[in-house]
Amino acid sequence: MLTPDPGFPIYESVARFAGGRPVYYPLDETRAFAPRVEAIAERITPRTRLLILNLPHNPTGGVAEPQDLARLAELARRHDLWVISDEVYGQIRYDGSRDSIAALPGMAERTVIVDGFSKGYSMTGWRLGYGIMPARLAEPMTTLVINNVSCTATFVQHAGLAALTGSQEPVTRMVSGLRAKRDLLVRGLNAIDGVSCATPVGAFYCFPDIGGALERTGLSCEWFAERLLAEQHVAVLAGTAFGPGGTGHLRLCYATEPAELERALAGIRAFVHALAPVSA
Repeated sequence: MLTPDPGFPIYESVARFAGGRPVYYPLDETRAFAPRVEAIAERITPRTRLLILNLPHNPTGGVAEPQDLARLAELARRHDLWVISDEVYGQIRYDGSRDSIAALPGMAERTVIVDGFSKGYSMTGWRLGYGIMPARLAEPMTTLVINNVSCTATFVQHAGLAALTGSQEPVTRMVSGLRAKRDLLVRGLNAIDGVSCATPVGAFYCFPDIGGALERTGLSCEWFAERLLAEQHVAVLAGTAFGPGGTGHLRLCYATEPAELERALAGIRAFVHALAPVSA
């Protein structure tokens, strides 16, 4: 199974639980963490069965350009791969696009779309999701879900119907607000010495590279996150929580108030400025 690195940790754990072997593929930080199609192609072997895509991506907010999706679809068709397309952040894009590899020629019959209501409709705690898949998979998938989670509460199902059939203006307004918060956070992070941050195209996370700040300490991003919380009361995740490709990075969520983001930036800036250089 080909899985992004960095990437949401459950992909690897579920693959191992099912007896598969996860194989990491890297993302391209120079293109705001778009999938590196060449690297994916290099990792395909006769044993490869599945490609996982998460677009927009957690933890980086990266997306794929249309030409990237087309090349990935061609790889899947040529090597007879299934694709799991995790599109739970699909409504939260700042470029006005909403695309899926499943819509490309020959891909509907080999793609399982994983989506839900938690991000786009702010129903995170209600755990309502859905899948789109070839018809022959619907019955075994239903059996799996019934035996795994039983069922979703009735009032939550009604809430999902209301979200789908009601006005989408609140979603548009939310994404507009998130864009402003993204810009505030990216601008503030890039102004801190030793920190650089790509501008995410979707989701509500920043994934800054703090390697420059760490160089003068000789310490890790895990240490940075722990000390930042203890000393400045700013909660972030070390990038390595999402795989080895997250080394030297942090994940920051900007789904909060602008004043809180300003306070977090002030805390990060003060913490970085106070870092002592590594002793000779």
